[in-house]
Amino acid sequence: MFNKLNNIGDSAVVCDFGDEVNQEVNNRVIKLFHHLKKQSSLGNIKGILNCIPSYNKLIISFDLQKINSDKVINFINSIDLPSLNLDQDKKEWTIPICYDFGLDLISMSKQLKLDKEEIISIHSKSIFFVYMIGFVPGHPFMGDLDSKLFLNRLKTPRVKVPPGSVGVVEKFCNIYPYETPGGWNIIGKTPIKLFNNKDSSKPCLLSPGDKVKFKPISKEEFDNYKNE
Repeated sequence: MFNKLNNIGDSAVVCDFGDEVNQEVNNRVIKLFHHLKKQSSLGNIKGILNCIPSYNKLIISFDLQKINSDKVINFINSIDLPSLNLDQDKKEWTIPICYDFGLDLISMSKQLKLDKEEIISIHSKSIFFVYMIGFVPGHPFMGDLDSKLFLNRLKTPRVKVPPGSVGVVEKFCNIYPYETPGGWNIIGKTPIKLFNNKDSSKPCLLSPGDKVKFKPISKEEFDNYKNE
């Protein structure tokens, strides 16, 4: 089912599905993530505090007063992952993006030897898969970017990246929900808010397993979104 199942300290374990980053591996991570959440809510396993999925790993933290690592590991080993058929409520999103805010579009054009219009066309026609949410609340890490747009991180990261900025690095694309430091190549900006701390039931707009397509908009349309 996975490559390794190890303790992390005395109150967490990690399910390691290997080093590859692709949708097949990530789907197994997400499937186990949803199954453990469901079993925990049904009371079939007690003491689970949090499950954190990444590209190819799942970290499970637990309350030592209610359960220990041996019981958690035995429970995970008892799961027949291939047979699980869970409704993960995956969604497909169309997110507006204004490429006029592409802070790095000119330098990207020079490095990739592509016109800005071609970069925009390739990016906006791509369908991105949400591998995980992390770094800051609501921050999606998405793949798989067209290989024509593969770039390394900036040599000097920005101290402040504006909220809503859409960045690319290697095969991945992300969206910055807040103003934070960052070294990704900024290709554009979206007016959509990705995290709502007032909605405790679903604060994050996107979830692992969702798919995202970007829709180009003008600056005027961007301002209209912001004013709504």
